[in-house]
Amino acid sequence: MQDLIAKAATLLEALPYMQRFRGRTFVVKYGGSFMDSSDPEVRNGVARDVVFLEAAGIKPVVVHGGGKAITRAMDAAGLKASFIQGMRVTDETTAAVVEQVLSREINPEIVRTIESFGGRARGFSGTDIFMCRKLWLTGPNGEKLDAGYVGEVTGVNLAPLMECLRQDITPVVSPTARGEDGKIYNCNADVGAAQAAVALKAKRLVFMSDVPGLMRDPKDPATVIPQLRTSEVAGLKKAGIVDKGMIPKVDGAVAAIEAGVEKVSLVDGRVQHSVLLEIFTDKGVGTEVVL
Repeated sequence: MQDLIAKAATLLEALPYMQRFRGRTFVVKYGGSFMDSSDPEVRNGVARDVVFLEAAGIKPVVVHGGGKAITRAMDAAGLKASFIQGMRVTDETTAAVVEQVLSREINPEIVRTIESFGGRARGFSGTDIFMCRKLWLTGPNGEKLDAGYVGEVTGVNLAPLMECLRQDITPVVSPTARGEDGKIYNCNADVGAAQAAVALKAKRLVFMSDVPGLMRDPKDPATVIPQLRTSEVAGLKKAGIVDKGMIPKVDGAVAAIEAGVEKVSLVDGRVQHSVLLEIFTDKGVGTEVVL
């Protein structure tokens, strides 16, 4: 009986959040790394959480990654992967591989998994949703570095996303984009998710990856920063705490918050139901970014 009472208490803890968020749009960035896990509970957990959000009356939008799968596909095709400042150098051949893996392999798999748990989802290539300009990187001496067909998301085609949300269907979007020259560009999924959250006027943005959140010491999970104010970001960058793969997440979080998104969360996708724990419990998990 006590177990049943505890379950009821958990549901009641979630009740005010369900009431508050019903009918609101949440953007979830579904990281690529933990999708490679051999544990089906890890791979399927996020899809099950997305279906729960649907059932609770929340309107989720998923933007996903898939970097490791791209590297495997490039290896199989005899293409060498190289990176500049964490960005994959992308020629036209690589861009075609990126689009194939992200939009035609990973994306449909996520859609199928959501539907297997009773949810409704529709997949989109990012080229149909995101517009971008070519991203030029800056070298240590201020020189421009060319990573090829790597884009910076500048716009979002809202119409297909809004049509899905009107029908209570979850859009699942890959992080590719159409450039000003009409070509396919490889884009950062964190940036794409942040831009989608801004364009959709989302209530919340959740970045899922394979780390527990923003840590003061990247080797010590106990140093997770539970709450990060946007005014603290510059100092943490200078101190090297916001570094490498955290930079686009935190920059995207700041841009989203400044555009009106209420809260951005950085959570560990390897933790079962981390999305639900962050949204529907009093304590939450990971790092929350607020004004």
